[in-house]
Amino acid sequence: MTDEDYMKLAFAVARRAEENGNTPFGAILVDQDGDVVFEAENNVISHSDCTGHAETNLVRDACLRLGVGALGGHILYTSAEPCCMCSAAMIWAGLGRMVFGLSSGRLTEIRGGGAPILDLGAREVVSRSRAEMIIDGPLLEDEAAALFA
Repeated sequence: MTDEDYMKLAFAVARRAEENGNTPFGAILVDQDGDVVFEAENNVISHSDCTGHAETNLVRDACLRLGVGALGGHILYTSAEPCCMCSAAMIWAGLGRMVFGLSSGRLTEIRGGGAPILDLGAREVVSRSRAEMIIDGPLLEDEAAALFA
């Protein structure tokens, strides 16, 4: 499978989040063999948990099951660029690579302007750490943007 194929799976998880009453953010985790081993959706609204972002939910679950630091060979695909909280969680987990669909700048445009509470992109968060996580994206950004139409 290609990065685009995996991203479309993350989009499907994002649509499921919306069906469950949340904003459409979704993430999947792919192992070294190309298998999807975890997926998580945003559940901020349905769980009344401000930390219930898809990426943080996924990292939390993966670390519980695989161990902290065991994600170095994994790739996390996410429907939108992770916030600084989620980016930091990926750093702490030792994630090897992350690919996002919708850029945070484009998401801000779609939502009608106004900066996020913490206007700090994933690349900047990672650049300020000792992490060697690779970040790719935006990927399929128009399709990702359609999730918020």
